[in-house]
Amino acid sequence: MSEKTIKQYQEDVDNWIKDVGVRYYSELTNLAELVEEVGEVARIMSRTYGDQSSKESDKKYNLSDELADVFFVLVCIANQTGIDLTEAIKKNMEKKTTRDKDRHKNNPKLR
Repeated sequence: MSEKTIKQYQEDVDNWIKDVGVRYYSELTNLAELVEEVGEVARIMSRTYGDQSSKESDKKYNLSDELADVFFVLVCIANQTGIDLTEAIKKNMEKKTTRDKDRHKNNPKLR
């Protein structure tokens, strides 16, 4: 199986929503879903890499699965608002490259 482009994944999510999910949740509901999924990522990160100890119930969470959940909801929001993520990411990287060309190189905190 070959790797998918972001555009192909956006199409896959759209097809899944229409075939399995019936319809997209409202944009505000998807925002709440995104926040919830990011919270699950934060829970794993704080217990795995931070100072918080794990509980037995934390074992059901998997970082890769939770990151995929975040990406799925993010793609849902992009799809329902008409955003081509491939183009958005390209423009965002150009913006960051121009804006931060020397910023990080000159940051003594990163040395």
